Amino acid sequence: MRIEDHPILSFDRGNKITFYYEDEPVEAYEGETIAAALFNKGLREFRKSCEKKRSRGFFCAIGKCSSCLMRVDGVPNVRTCVTMVKEEMEVEKQSGYPSIPNENGTESDVKQIEEEKTDILVIGGGPAGLKATLAAAEAGADVIIADENPFLGGQLIKQTHKFFGSVKGGAGKRGIEIKEELVDKVKNHEKVGVKVGTSAVGIYEDTVGLYKNLERFQKVQCDRVIVATGASEKMLNFKNNDMPGVYGAGGVQTLMNVYGIKPGDDLVMVGAGNVGLIVAYQLLQAKVNVKAIVEALDKIGGYYVHAAKIQRFGVPVLTGHTIKEVLGDNQVHKAVIAELDEEFNPIEGTEEKMDVDVVALAIGLSPDYKLLHQAGCELKYVPRLGGYVPLRDENMKTSRDDIYVAGDASGVEEATTAMLEGSIAGASAALSINRGGEEEKKIIKDAKDDLEQLRNSPYYEEIMKGLNEVMR
Repeated sequence: MRIEDHPILSFDRGNKITFYYEDEPVEAYEGETIAAALFNKGLREFRKSCEKKRSRGFFCAIGKCSSCLMRVDGVPNVRTCVTMVKEEMEVEKQSGYPSIPNENGTESDVKQIEEEKTDILVIGGGPAGLKATLAAAEAGADVIIADENPFLGGQLIKQTHKFFGSVKGGAGKRGIEIKEELVDKVKNHEKVGVKVGTSAVGIYEDTVGLYKNLERFQKVQCDRVIVATGASEKMLNFKNNDMPGVYGAGGVQTLMNVYGIKPGDDLVMVGAGNVGLIVAYQLLQAKVNVKAIVEALDKIGGYYVHAAKIQRFGVPVLTGHTIKEVLGDNQVHKAVIAELDEEFNPIEGTEEKMDVDVVALAIGLSPDYKLLHQAGCELKYVPRLGGYVPLRDENMKTSRDDIYVAGDASGVEEATTAMLEGSIAGASAALSINRGGEEEKKIIKDAKDDLEQLRNSPYYEEIMKGLNEVMR
C-alpha cells in the first residue's frame, strides 16, 4: 500500500521501527502515525462503537473525530491518527466503552502541572495560525503556537496543487512549499515557542489548559489568545456511512500525500467542489482508480482548471447524483449511486452499484468552534460560512477582548484568506498589548486590502453575505 513512485512527492520515511498491535509485530517508520501504519498493514477496523458495536476505522486523519480511538500502552481513547508510532509501543482495538487503566493498588505517579507565561498563545498551526504567529512575533510579542497534530502546517502539509491569486498570497507555489517557508520561519524565530502533539482543552480568564498527548497537562498564562483551530469535514447521511472505507477527502489526502500510503484501489468521490476535484486528481497521481465523482447539484462547483484535469483522465462527473448506501462486511465493497429529483431525493429505479473499496466525502467543512464556545465567545449559526462561527470585528477580535480568531474557525474559505486573516489577527493582538507600531498597522491595512480584492468575485458572493452577518 505504500506509494513508491509519485510525480511530485518523494517520501523520506526515516528509520524502521516495530510496535505491536494485539501482540503482533507491525513494521512502521519514524514520523508515521499509528493509524497510518495500521492502515498500511491492511487493518480497516480500528474499534467497535460503544452502543451497537459497529465497525469504526480511519476517517479524518487530523484528530477531530472518534473513529480511530484505540488503547495505546494501556491508555484508552488515544487518537491514533495524530499519535506517532514509537518503538515497542503496544496498541489494542477498543470495543464498546473503554475502561480506565487499573493501577493494581500502586500509588499513581501524579506530576505537578507545568506552567508557562507568554504574551500571545496561538491555538492551531495551519496557515492562519502560522501567519498570526509570525505577525505577532515580528511585533515583538512572545508567542507560543500549539497544535494537536504531529506537525505544523495544517492543511498545507498535503496540498500539492499550485495556489491561485496574487504572488504575495503564494500564487504559483504548491501548498507544501508555502508550508515549508512558513514553518521554517516560525521554528527559527527567537520570539516563538512551538508545541506540537498538544491539544488545548480549555480557555479561561487568563489561562489556557494544554494537554501534551499521553504525557502531561500544562497551563499557559497569556494576555491574548488567537484561535486558529480550522474546520472538520462534514458527514453525509446515507446507509452504512459509518463503515470503514468511508473517509473524509482530507483524510484520504493526508494518508497519501503525507504518509505515502494508498487509501485503496477503487474509489468514488462524493462532491465536485474544489476539494473533491483536487483530491480526485491527486488520487489519480497516486495510481488510485477514481471510478466517478458524484455531485448532487446540476453543475460542477469547483474551478474549471481543476475540472479540466479530471476530464482529461476520463473520470465521469455525475451531476444530479448522490450516494445512497454502501455495501460490505465490516468494510466497503460496493457503493450504490442514484439520480436525484428536483427535491434532492433519490429516484427509485436509477440505482447503480460500483465496485469500490473507498468512498471519499468532499461535501464541505464545519468551523471548529468548540473552544470559542467554551470560552464564552458569542456565536452565530451562519450556513454560508459552514456552521457556527464567532462574532468578531474587522480586526478579528471576538466578543471577548482577549480572544482573536482567524482562518476556517471564523468561517470556511480557503488557505489564502486564512493566511491574510492570520496576519490581521496576529498584528492586532500584538498592538492591543502595546507591541509593535506603524509597521503592524500597515500589515493590517495591506491584508485587509488584499482580502477585499480577493473576495470581490462572484465565487465569494455568498461568503460575503455570511461575513456581513457576523461583523460586530
